[in-house]
Amino acid sequence: MKDIDPEFAAHLSSGVTTICHCWKLTRRDGTSQGFTDHDRDLSFDGVSYAAVSGFTAGMIETSLGLNVDNLEAVGALSDLSISEADLASGLYDDAAIVIYRVNWQDTDQRVVMRAGNLGEVTRGAGEFRAELRGLAHRLNQPQGRLFQYGCDTDLGAPRCGVDLSDPDFVGAGSVATPTAPDIRRHFTALSLGGFANGWFSRGRLLWQSGSNAGLAMEVKLHTSSAGIVSLELWRDMPADIAAGDGFTVTAGCDKQFSTCSAKFANAVNFRGFHLMPGNDWVQSYPSQGEGNDGSSMR
Repeated sequence: MKDIDPEFAAHLSSGVTTICHCWKLTRRDGTSQGFTDHDRDLSFDGVSYAAVSGFTAGMIETSLGLNVDNLEAVGALSDLSISEADLASGLYDDAAIVIYRVNWQDTDQRVVMRAGNLGEVTRGAGEFRAELRGLAHRLNQPQGRLFQYGCDTDLGAPRCGVDLSDPDFVGAGSVATPTAPDIRRHFTALSLGGFANGWFSRGRLLWQSGSNAGLAMEVKLHTSSAGIVSLELWRDMPADIAAGDGFTVTAGCDKQFSTCSAKFANAVNFRGFHLMPGNDWVQSYPSQGEGNDGSSMR
């Protein structure tokens, strides 16, 4: 049951109301944005709620128990509110959202209708559609460690222990030439000739200058042959990549014990279970001439 201010409750019971909905959106970078379906801007708690955003929401579904409650929001793509470039760069991925019901004549009279996070976001011709997930969706996310062959932590994380500021594991370079037709994710690079072929595959590239400055993307493939270094990203960047754009890139890890040991000398911190028997072992049977003495697999 929601705790409603007595004055707001009296207003709702009066039969003649002046109410609207407001949405507060907090992006991954900490930026807060406000939107309202009222015909003029509103402001409270230090956030301005824009009426010109073209931001509307569908029916709110609420259920008892731990079912995930969903709501769809539709808005116009605009540089003044939510731009296509910001959506493509992932700034709104899992953004926190709070939905208020507000008396627009007295914004102190309001109640939180829903809180949650943005789910799947799709972009169309001049608009976006976003799924708003209730707080219960967190209960559907895997928690704790995974019992698996590969490592279950990220390279450079505290549980990993690898120092990604080590010059052996980070490189600074610039774009030589974007590679057509994939000019937003494939290019040749300068200043990375000292690193082995494939060293940065599965790594992370952070743009330091150019139209994509401040954005990051995972590296799909790093090749180095005959003095030519090429990097291919997993996805297109929001803006074109241009010659001279600067970046830093960190070494990649395929989560295998052999890589952890040979490439990073970090076997002691490997967070997988590389001695876990696989399907071949489960289906195996004793064969004459093999070591069937029950000893260790390694």
